[in-house]
Amino acid sequence: MRRLSFLLLLVVFGCSTSQKESGAIELADLRLTDLAGSPVDLDQYKNKTVLVNVWATWCRPCLQEMPTLAGAQATFSNEPIVFLFASNETLKQIEGFKQRQKFDFNYLHLNNQEELGILALPTTFIFNKEGELKFSEAGYRNWVSDESTQLISSILNDTK
Repeated sequence: MRRLSFLLLLVVFGCSTSQKESGAIELADLRLTDLAGSPVDLDQYKNKTVLVNVWATWCRPCLQEMPTLAGAQATFSNEPIVFLFASNETLKQIEGFKQRQKFDFNYLHLNNQEELGILALPTTFIFNKEGELKFSEAGYRNWVSDESTQLISSILNDTK
């Protein structure tokens, strides 16, 4: 019975992590490093929309979502949008995953996942060209659906 309860919670909430209220974060709040361990300068993404997908190698919904994110990345390849794939797992785990997968993703290490208040994995943030959070969602999403494509397009075209 206890095992069934745990499985039901996992299905309802995805791959959960720590809780903290989010919403006031900005792109500059993310502390990211590349797979060589060097800090990522987020200023390089000024004037670009940035989609950050937080995932883990052990998270089944994360892995199921990746092909749809690859599709969205391809759909918007000629637009000023950057797709970043951040995990708080070790650099070795992320690199190993990258080597085993077919996705052409910009894999990064997220150094402050708990500070950002990640409720569940996968979690996706979309920041506008000014680095302001315009969308966040925890859980699986089909990123090639019409709704998701319209969402990304609306943030790309967001002018203050």
